[in-house]
Amino acid sequence: MTALEEYQKLEATGLWRDVGDSQRREVLINLGNTSLIISTLSETALTHWSLAAVIRVNPGELPALYVPVEGSDESLEIADEDMIAAIEKLRSMIDRHRPHPGRLRGILAATTAAVVLGLGLFWLPDALVRQTVHLLPEAKKREIGQDILTEMIQLTGPSCNQTAGQAALAALARRVFIATPTVPRLVVLRDGLPASLHLPGDLIVLNRSVVEDYQSPDVLAGFLLSEYIRLVDSNPTQALLQEAGLWATFRLLTTGQISDTHLAARAASLLTETPTDVADEALLSQFAQAEISSQPYAYALDISGENTLSLIEADPLRTAPNAPLLEDTRWVALQEICTE
Repeated sequence: MTALEEYQKLEATGLWRDVGDSQRREVLINLGNTSLIISTLSETALTHWSLAAVIRVNPGELPALYVPVEGSDESLEIADEDMIAAIEKLRSMIDRHRPHPGRLRGILAATTAAVVLGLGLFWLPDALVRQTVHLLPEAKKREIGQDILTEMIQLTGPSCNQTAGQAALAALARRVFIATPTVPRLVVLRDGLPASLHLPGDLIVLNRSVVEDYQSPDVLAGFLLSEYIRLVDSNPTQALLQEAGLWATFRLLTTGQISDTHLAARAASLLTETPTDVADEALLSQFAQAEISSQPYAYALDISGENTLSLIEADPLRTAPNAPLLEDTRWVALQEICTE
């Protein structure tokens, strides 16, 4: 740092006091590169003050009163306005070039906040959804699944509830899912949906066509096992919250409630979604665990068998066909589940 050229020869007089109770004396003031040089009128140096440390104790007043450091008893009174202006200008320049820890902390804090906010915008929604799904009790998930089904019925018409058919459907579920940790609840709707879909709370919804259009419950078993794999591989509650958004998720987490609008939107989405493909290996494993033949389902999907050859050739019960899944009377009752 060097003094401004116009101030290099600047001199002025002032009143200097070396201690608090001493007599003030007139002195000669010279402005150096980084200091004030205080001398006697005969130019004998008395002291040097660093401009970086000098403090003006009466800003805006005249004459200006300076001290060499904060709290010092030593002082210098200057009435010359050119000298005052020069000192203030150099002190301002020095101040701009010195470190500002507080300002740096502010910049760092603002930068950190911006980074955290940016991460939050991308990370928080998924994290909040996962945490909410993890914390929701199973009973609440079943309630949500039932609520989505209620909204779905507004679009498809009422569910099929013929009494004997319902009993047969429950019996078939127990048989098909004999090897799974839980037995999903099954509901049959009349129209307007894919062959099958799943909802939160282990709820599988079937189109009446997969019940009525085939001659064997083994075909229906294939649709059920396929949808069960989709249910296990996905997370229907998480899919709902990802579609509903951050605030709906936060509301569900804090109040246990989610609006009918989001439930209706999810119901509509599910009715138009194309079911994901299920790997043959995973499906054959399910057929094997349930001890059900995969061939009836394979031929139902493709009567020629060309596109489902692996399900036919790797049928786990190919050499030992399974016993009927339902008695004939129950199968007939199940096929008539939508007659009421």
